[in-house]
Amino acid sequence: MSELSKPLLHNYFRSSTSIRLRAALNYKGVAYEYVAHNLRTHENTKPDYLAKNPAGLVPALELADGTVLTQSLAIIEWLEETHPNPPLLPADPLGRARVRSLAYMIACEIHPLNNLRVLDQIRAYGQDDEGVTAWFQQWVHTTFIPLEQLLATSPATGRYCHGDTPSMADACLFAQMFNNQRFKVDTAAYPTIERIFAALNQLEAFKQAVPANQPDAIT
Repeated sequence: MSELSKPLLHNYFRSSTSIRLRAALNYKGVAYEYVAHNLRTHENTKPDYLAKNPAGLVPALELADGTVLTQSLAIIEWLEETHPNPPLLPADPLGRARVRSLAYMIACEIHPLNNLRVLDQIRAYGQDDEGVTAWFQQWVHTTFIPLEQLLATSPATGRYCHGDTPSMADACLFAQMFNNQRFKVDTAAYPTIERIFAALNQLEAFKQAVPANQPDAIT
């Protein structure tokens, strides 16, 4: 993809779905223009963005021809098909199924319960910060307990979630751990997850995806 046809990445520095997609784009060497939408000030609900992405969610990847791709895992699958190297899914069907399963545990079991819209609604129902934090931690632990077991006991686990090269599952895990830090989730009971996260933190492509390293980052 040429410099002139770089896609626009509509995202927010702290969004875990944005983090996972940034890591995937960086890992595959796909350059993009960074477009920030502050979710806290509802910039993602402005008419110009809703015209591109009616759901108003991030991330979205706007291609040079105007096509707008949404949903982070769907975009990562598109990346895998259009930019196959380096791969984020194994070559064998069973390996692909395992990686997708691990990724979906985070993307489909934790994230839907702990995204900003849900947490804001919980606050609207009268919960204070302590109650919101307890909610967040509960759903992380509910999934991290079996996730740790699956990773710790499978011979398919290597330096990363599946073998010794990063996968889509690692992108999801990496992003989730940053949200965990914000909500003070104690992950000491998950040594395999912590080990994989530490390994991912050594990769330049993943380090570049860290929230603090984005142009819209705020404290």
